Amino acid sequence: MERRTFLKATGAGLIVAASPLRSVFAQGKKYRFGFSQSTTLEPWRVQFNKDMKREADLHPEVELLISDGQDKTEKQVADVENFIRQGVDVLLISPKESAGLTGVTLKAIEAGIPVIVLDRNVDTDKYTQFIGGDNVVIGRAAGEYAVKVLGGAGKAKGNIVEIWGGFGTQASHDRSNGFHEIADKENGIKLVNEKIDCDWKQNKAYDLMANLLKANEQIDLVYGHNDPMAYGAFLAAKDVGREKDIKFLGIDAIPNEGVQWVNKGQLTATFLYATPGAEGVRQALKIVKGETVPKTITLPTMTVDKSNALQILKENGLA
Repeated sequence: MERRTFLKATGAGLIVAASPLRSVFAQGKKYRFGFSQSTTLEPWRVQFNKDMKREADLHPEVELLISDGQDKTEKQVADVENFIRQGVDVLLISPKESAGLTGVTLKAIEAGIPVIVLDRNVDTDKYTQFIGGDNVVIGRAAGEYAVKVLGGAGKAKGNIVEIWGGFGTQASHDRSNGFHEIADKENGIKLVNEKIDCDWKQNKAYDLMANLLKANEQIDLVYGHNDPMAYGAFLAAKDVGREKDIKFLGIDAIPNEGVQWVNKGQLTATFLYATPGAEGVRQALKIVKGETVPKTITLPTMTVDKSNALQILKENGLA
């Protein structure tokens, strides 16, 4: 018996013995997808899980198992190893850190389990499919917007703060590279802070911004690698009465979070980074049904500012 077959048979046996899904499995119509989420501490990640569950609920032949890595690489590695032991039909994984989750991703592939990597990639091309936004493109969009609001191409000037997500994630590096690809062409734009890892957290961005406000009399724009960090910077500026002097840009555009902040005038703009949860389930279904899937699916972005924030809220029943 091949290793993959053995693992599937063993895992299925455990589930059948413990769950009411016996008849469904017996009919061969139930597919088990294991999703390893890196954390649920960030609102975007919570929305990610919701999108995935909503899509899975549309397909009665799908059983979706979700684990929470609790923001710890070692916990997420253990979660994935558990899915491998269970012999899930497809493994979906959104790594906390690219390097830290590469080994166990390869382990799943070696076990014969198709792997869909979501949002953040791993340090190998030996996976079945990657689904996510193009963070370089999103970074460029933020850079172009920053140049526009600071005076326009060739004339832009101002002191800016960049708040990093996580040094260990490719997404943060791509968002930075895309932004600087545009902003660094402007001689009048000056970055006033050193690179500090804020780990995508609002409270860390608040603390960083509070210190930068003390050290810099003039800050014109803040670029946060996600909306919670941009909002944390806004709160720090508000606490010292300087929020109206600064433009705040974030990324994610979750309707009940970033889009709301834009609509309230707290953030100047945010850039959509759609969760790949729903598409991940749809692609996993194609895989188990034997269809050919592309190696990469890139989700589109869009700019959200005062011009369209309210309309987006209305479309989502939030205004």
